Amino acid sequence: MKLKKKNLQMTLKKINFKTFTESSGSLTPIEIKDFVDWPVKRVYYLTDVVGPRGGHCVKNEKKIYVCQKGTVKCKFHDGNEWTSFELKGPSDGILMEGDYYRDFYEFSPDAVLMAVSSVNYNPVDYIYDLNEFIEWRKKS
Repeated sequence: MKLKKKNLQMTLKKINFKTFTESSGSLTPIEIKDFVDWPVKRVYYLTDVVGPRGGHCVKNEKKIYVCQKGTVKCKFHDGNEWTSFELKGPSDGILMEGDYYRDFYEFSPDAVLMAVSSVNYNPVDYIYDLNEFIEWRKKS
């Protein structure tokens, strides 16, 4: 899905990484340059998740989500509608460029979800209410 927000190109798509498996284990390399042209400023990951996560938008953020292990469901709102995905294991990811409200849910007990972000954490850039996000998108 690609949308335009004034001069900002918005992209939301599932991406796949190659996983190489042999008797000694598996390797999933991610060459960031193959997916994005923006600088990485922050990386974090979620583990031991027992409930929904997300429930917010970070203004002007670009991000890659990678399901390093297990499964997780996610949905993204662009201000008009939801788009849903299911991520399964280390080969699945989501490229998100632009302002999306996001929710992550139904984490498997072993799930590890990593996020690679274009911005550093700044609490003033977060919108936690979906209706407020929709109104903000209408104005931007």
